[in-house]
Amino acid sequence: MTEVPRDELARRIAGEITLSDDAGATLRKWRTDFDISQTALAEQLDVSSSVISDYESGRRESPGIGVVRRMVEALLDIDQARGGSRIRQYARVISAGFESDIVQDLREYSTSIPLERLYDAMDATELVRGDHDHVSGHTVINSIQAITRLSSEEFYRLYGQSTSRALIFTDVSRGESPLVAMRVVTPTPNAVILHGLTEDDLWEHAPSLASIDGFSLAISNRDLDAMLEDLRALP
Repeated sequence: MTEVPRDELARRIAGEITLSDDAGATLRKWRTDFDISQTALAEQLDVSSSVISDYESGRRESPGIGVVRRMVEALLDIDQARGGSRIRQYARVISAGFESDIVQDLREYSTSIPLERLYDAMDATELVRGDHDHVSGHTVINSIQAITRLSSEEFYRLYGQSTSRALIFTDVSRGESPLVAMRVVTPTPNAVILHGLTEDDLWEHAPSLASIDGFSLAISNRDLDAMLEDLRALP
């Protein structure tokens, strides 16, 4: 495994923790995102799990840069020993040129999967069935950050390696902006899933626009962290 994506990711994580107003909460976010328990991280660092708990809860003074560096390296060492799935995942986002607050997950599957399997992972409800019933990957996008910060050219890069994918928009209130954005994206994705709203909240024209453009439309209101964890377990 090349060290460049790992080194870049280490710098990003360490910088985010160090500059955060709540370093403990930021450390906890990255630890859970890597699916690493406090006990596993503590064992890697050869400290008691209470040390990790105290840092994350704020009971212990925010760690200095040396401690942060050791913690970040421990997270990456554990992931690499497990096969490096999280390092590869973030390498894809970094190589696509996106910040992690815009693209929360970008994955290519080893084989295409039925849309229903993706819906199960998200506890999503389909409202419109499009022209395709399988996807080969997904991109999870913070809708507000993407729409306010990405150019039209950058928006195309959200597709990753395949347009046969689902675009999952989080932080959605009505769904108007993502659906309007899909009108100018060619080709359209196989599916668009709006996260964070109910069917009653949905923009009334969203289903008809999805039907016109031929992609499946679904909604989900599942806990975001739990949803991301299950999405990352897809093949």
